[in-house]
Amino acid sequence: MGAASKDKWLEAHGGAHWESFYTDYGINLQKKFFGHFLKGEPTGWSEQPRVLLQVRHVDHFEERHEAEWPLARTQWTRFYLHPDSGQMSKMVPSLEGAKTLSYEAQGDGVMFLTPPLKGPMEITGPSALKLKLSSSTRDADVFAVLRVFTPDGREITFQGSNDPRTPIGLGWLRASHRKLDPQKSLPYRPLHTHDEVQPLTPGVPVDLDVEIWPTSIVVPAGYRVGLSLRGCDYQNPGEPLVIPGLKYSTTGVGPFVHVHPNNRPPEVFHNRHTIHFESGHEPYVLLPLIPVK
Repeated sequence: MGAASKDKWLEAHGGAHWESFYTDYGINLQKKFFGHFLKGEPTGWSEQPRVLLQVRHVDHFEERHEAEWPLARTQWTRFYLHPDSGQMSKMVPSLEGAKTLSYEAQGDGVMFLTPPLKGPMEITGPSALKLKLSSSTRDADVFAVLRVFTPDGREITFQGSNDPRTPIGLGWLRASHRKLDPQKSLPYRPLHTHDEVQPLTPGVPVDLDVEIWPTSIVVPAGYRVGLSLRGCDYQNPGEPLVIPGLKYSTTGVGPFVHVHPNNRPPEVFHNRHTIHFESGHEPYVLLPLIPVK
């Protein structure tokens, strides 16, 4: 999205990060591109779709061609977090006065769930989380996890770039780096300058805008979509998988864990987070819903 050229294409695929690139398909795609632009060969690149998606379903992928990204027909929809019921829904919570919800940063955090879906729901594109949060210390790391659950409560995960049990969406933000770039930020894609450290005052809430990486999935009727808020990395609830030759345990985020004591000293990040709910400042996650035919 930041590339200046008008000649640009986007392909999103499932599976590990290297699979499509090194297959015959990936090599042929690169030859098709370079042949067209570097050699002037009639490779057929002029018919290449601007956006090529592999839309996930719970048990298969569906290839789909699009003309732009994010998709023009996206219905940007706020799902509000309800402190009493633990639901996330399009309905704004009815708040009688301010409410708070706290969790230990090194635990499982809190999760908000939609009711069972009455029909299929497609989520394709970037998401964003808006919340007001305070910490018991001078900083806080917020981990936002989009999740999907079967009617009987089993989580659906997928092969991600580096982990075979990746949830459908992940986002991170260090609260002291909450400063936004007003020129580049969009409602669905907050961008942070990372040019200033703004420590928290313990117990005093601040507004946070958390980017959640783009995703794509069609969630079936009867399933539920969830949002987990944590102070540490997502941890798949199943037994850790140990793959021979792999030098890390596959807990859902691959090798990219946030555990280094120099970066996350326990006296700061083994803390307690509090989400603040006020009328007019209701926390929500903005989801990119695509009309399902």
